Amino acid sequence: MLAAERPSSPAEPALKRVPLHDLHVARGGKIVPFAGYEMPVQYTAGVLKEHLHTRTSAGLFDVSHMGQIVLRAKSGKIEDAARALETLVPQDILAVAPHRQRYAQFTDKSGCILDDLMVANFGDHLFLVVNAACKTEDEAHLRKHLSDTCIIEPLPDRALIALQGPKAAEVLAKHAPTVAAMKFMDAGPHKVFGIECFVSRSGYTGEDGFEISVPAKDAERLATTLLSDPAVLPIGLGARDSLRLEAGLCLYGHDIDTTTTPVEGALEWSVQKSRRSGGARAGGFPGADIILKQFESGASRRRVGLRAEGRAPVRENAALYADATSNERIGTVTSGGFGPTLNAPVAMGYVTTALAADGTVVFADVRGQRLPMRVAPMPFVPNGYKR
Repeated sequence: MLAAERPSSPAEPALKRVPLHDLHVARGGKIVPFAGYEMPVQYTAGVLKEHLHTRTSAGLFDVSHMGQIVLRAKSGKIEDAARALETLVPQDILAVAPHRQRYAQFTDKSGCILDDLMVANFGDHLFLVVNAACKTEDEAHLRKHLSDTCIIEPLPDRALIALQGPKAAEVLAKHAPTVAAMKFMDAGPHKVFGIECFVSRSGYTGEDGFEISVPAKDAERLATTLLSDPAVLPIGLGARDSLRLEAGLCLYGHDIDTTTTPVEGALEWSVQKSRRSGGARAGGFPGADIILKQFESGASRRRVGLRAEGRAPVRENAALYADATSNERIGTVTSGGFGPTLNAPVAMGYVTTALAADGTVVFADVRGQRLPMRVAPMPFVPNGYKR
């Protein structure tokens, strides 16, 4: 995937530890509070080198803080589980073929996004990966709405790691030959280093790569084996964030949240025709009337990519204006920073739809100065997915 969450406040008590915590410390990981967990933000190489290494070789990320959930129909039929989940998301889940997965969003009655998630078809059940900061609420949401027809089974005893980069397939195939034939968004059970895992060919960097769900008891052995390859470095949350920003991928709680709809978030591509007006199963999900109306008439604002015309990074929450002197705010930066691959600042944010066309110049307020930014297509760095 996938998606990430807001960092925790250092004052939050009882931070949890992921199964690979000791490995992170031993490898020099700088541990910070993040979504209720102690997580490595970087290692000794530093964020810049970790970012560039992932773009050119292979990086190993720990995303075990995220939630893993099995959704199984009480009837035993995968179609019934898919139909049930379609009452909570605007995506076509019935069309997800066995051993494939799809990006989705839980929506609310206002058409806004409660969380984004990945949904895989494992033959007799659906496998969901949700964001750490939302996983308790997501499980409760599923139980509230689907318990009559489905069994909801969280998997707290599994870790989740991601191997990302142009050499990821070469590295992983040494320990799991069956993954070599996988294509982008394929997903299913595979043996990795003799360990029974769930593997998807996907990730959150824009590069080719894999996400690997592994029993927690086997996580350190698997991670250590992968890190023994000279092509692989451990990568922290800092580089994960700069990589996903260059890839134009949303960060839940920043670029999408309970104030944004899929249409405002420029996620129309994720809603298949079968769930739109005139489709075979149009609507039927929370906020459908609002979302489908926006498909037809548009929304008042839109998420866009932004390239700074200077060298100064423009950070989250910077106000956006139509010109250098106007007091009329037309949007906000939701993610921003320096793009190491591009050697230039990049950002994304929301602007009024009239100013959302590529090439439009807007101005960001940075410490009282109006800095020009140009609306730009995303991803900022071409994807490396294996189609």
